Amino acid sequence: MDPAEFRKRGKEMVDYIADYLENIEGRQVYPDVVPGYLRNLIPDAAPEHPEAYEEIVKDIERVIMPGVTHWQSPYFYAYFPTGSSFPAMLADMLSGAIGCIGFSWAASPACTELETVMLDWLGKMLNLPKEFLAGTEGQGGGVIQSTASEATLVALLAARTKILKRLQSENPGLAEPEIFSKLVAYSSDQAHCSVERAGLIGGVKMKKIPSDTKFSFGGEALRKLIEEDKAAGLIPFYCCATLGTTPSCAFDNIMEIGPICNSENMWMHIDAAYAGSAFICPEFRHLLNGVEFADSFNFNPHKWLLINFDCSAMWVKKRSEIIGAFKMDPLYLQHDHQESGLVTDYRHWQIPLGRRFRSLKMWFVFRTYGLKGLQEYIRKHVSLAHEFETLVRQDKRFEICGDVVLGLVCFRLKGSNALNEKLLKTINNGRKIHMVPCYLADIFVLRFAVCGRTTESKHIQLAWENITEIATEILQELQQ
Repeated sequence: MDPAEFRKRGKEMVDYIADYLENIEGRQVYPDVVPGYLRNLIPDAAPEHPEAYEEIVKDIERVIMPGVTHWQSPYFYAYFPTGSSFPAMLADMLSGAIGCIGFSWAASPACTELETVMLDWLGKMLNLPKEFLAGTEGQGGGVIQSTASEATLVALLAARTKILKRLQSENPGLAEPEIFSKLVAYSSDQAHCSVERAGLIGGVKMKKIPSDTKFSFGGEALRKLIEEDKAAGLIPFYCCATLGTTPSCAFDNIMEIGPICNSENMWMHIDAAYAGSAFICPEFRHLLNGVEFADSFNFNPHKWLLINFDCSAMWVKKRSEIIGAFKMDPLYLQHDHQESGLVTDYRHWQIPLGRRFRSLKMWFVFRTYGLKGLQEYIRKHVSLAHEFETLVRQDKRFEICGDVVLGLVCFRLKGSNALNEKLLKTINNGRKIHMVPCYLADIFVLRFAVCGRTTESKHIQLAWENITEIATEILQELQQ
């Protein structure tokens, strides 16, 4: 494909994408296929000779679209949002065209420097403490990780290295295996499964702290467990607090947790993967109070800030503590300016060495929408969630199962878990809307998350109509 054909095909693809998104609500939100469907639609080996581009494009609708779950549909209410906007897509095109692998400043200075500045921009939108900002002389700073899962792991590994160095400096006779065997980390029993997975990868004990009736945990529960573990000869070193848990969007009490972590010299990481975007709105910023106690903080602009996956923003107070855990400096990656103190080599801040030019998406989106536009987008989704909450509360057959703070509503039919499992299965099998469940205190709950960029009140009303129609049918069957 030469530049002339690329121009033609690129314009055609932009038209296809625009048509897809403009008409997405006309597509069935969840695919009606069985595992293995795709293998039967394409050859079992790559072609020997080039195929016509027209044939490839034809197969998008024949092969790909039948198996797509349409996350951008206004009838998609599962999981959490995944960001998408035209400015972000255009930036991704440019990133792909530039094609740099920004592991160091020298590998592409603009790639590194724009990321540093964009994380400072976003940090200021959130009103983060200045210690988390790079500025020109700060000790902290931000980095784009692939996912919140990766940020949690990076923070845990940095904390592990920090405690290892400290204990070995105090007692040089201590061996690494002896220290690692005693390390213990903490998170809520409502924390995302990736937190437990970070403990598995990091080779440390990860203990779950029981949550309260609001599905969060606070200082008293943490203090109790720390004292028990220290008495047993363990070494508490890391705590992951969640702001906006995946099951119910609950908020751990970081105002209580933070001072305890600080007094125990433990690393506190805050995972706000979904909820963090809302903190750009002054009315939700109080939910982040206590971040000043944290060593690291992370959320996903690729969830709720109109930025396409992947773009997970992570900040640290002391970047030296991240770099100290991951720094490898072979000659082939060195450059003339790395010791100047003026540049950042992000390969030392993450698990992979390579990285795409992801900050372009932030730059395009922030400038296109502005802070006010992004705030309006968040507020609209929150308003739609409260509209759905009101509909649920008006139907006495249903109950709300947690505080509705942002864009997630947890609800269920009053009755058994089996009843609600049947309700959700029937709803999803109908494929008019799509949701996923969770367990809250062993109770099966339906999660309704406002996700789509184009979701409006009419879609909320139609979704509720679909839910109540199916609920009525199921309850009538039971009575018969």
